[in-house]
Parts: sequence; C-alpha cells; structure tokens
Amino acid sequence: MNGFERRKQNKMEQIYSSSYELFSQYGFQKVSVNEIAQHANVSPATIYNYFGTKEQLYADMLMNWMDKQLEQYELILDSVCDFPEKTKKIILLEAKNVKTLSEKFQTAPFSEVSGLQQMLENYTDQKIKPFFMRFVAVGKQEGYIRRDQTEEMFMLYFTMYKNELGRYWGAANQENFTKNIDQLMELFFYGLVGEK
Repeated sequence: MNGFERRKQNKMEQIYSSSYELFSQYGFQKVSVNEIAQHANVSPATIYNYFGTKEQLYADMLMNWMDKQLEQYELILDSVCDFPEKTKKIILLEAKNVKTLSEKFQTAPFSEVSGLQQMLENYTDQKIKPFFMRFVAVGKQEGYIRRDQTEEMFMLYFTMYKNELGRYWGAANQENFTKNIDQLMELFFYGLVGEK
C-alpha cells in the first residue's frame, strides 16, 4: 500500500469510527454528514467522494463493523482453545453484537438506506455462512458435533440458542449471565439429558 492509499484508508477508518459513534448514539436521521465530517476531522466533500451519500456511508460503516466482528470470530476459531471454549467465546460475542445491533442501530429504517437489506443478505451468504460451515467442520472434527447433523440444522440450533442468549443477556445482570455461562454451554452441547 503506497502513501496515498494508506492516507485514504486512515481517513476511511476515521469516518467509519465517527459515523459508528454518532449513528449509534443519535440514530440515522439525526446525524448529518457535516457532523460526521467534523467529528472525523475530514471535509464533508471527502465523505461524499468516498461514499456518495449518507445512506451509502451508513451501509458501508455497518459492513465495516460486521467485518471487524467476523475477524474476531475467525481469531477465536483459529485459537488453541478446545471447541467448547471457542463456542462459548463466539456465542458470547455474538450475543453482545446482536444486542448492540438491536439497541444502537434499530433507528435506521431499511427503507431509508436503499439496498441495505440486500447487502446484509449478500454478507450472510458470502461471509457468515462460510465461517459457520468452517465452525461446524471444526466441531465435527473435534467430535463435539455429531457427524450426522446437517450444517443447516446446526445453524438453526445455533441461531436459536444465540438469539435467546442475547435476550437473556439483555434482561439479566451481566455478572449473573457470566456466572451462568458454563451451565448454558453445557446445555448447548449436551441438552437437558446430558451426554449419551
């Protein structure tokens, strides 16, 4: 990466960081491009040159945030922890991210950010599903996921579990949630019956 590309990348990161902070705090409708530019120490023209519109900036900022979360999941999956510990860390991070998305970004209606729904669907197909398939393959290889279970069924189970953990996290004291996570992980892997 040459100096110009590095400076452009740094400016984009400043813009992403500032827009994330402002959109999550005040909502999509209440934040202007001028406010983001001022917060990021760039000109409004720079934002328009890079993103075209506030709507595109919002969509790109969200994709950038999701990429960073996915990088964390990849690091966890590639770590030396055993599969249950990896799963615990990924589920905790995912529950936290679902809570962040629902609390901080619910004020940006899909109708105002054209193409966002399609971008999210493409992101799921191109990045989240391949990661999840790799996650399942690691679990099967280590003997924690039954080999006869399809990826589709395991993804459904994981999604249901993660969504409920997100709700539980939102409703419970975080300290109690952390204390109970080992029991919750045991239920995740072995259900109510326990190991066969």
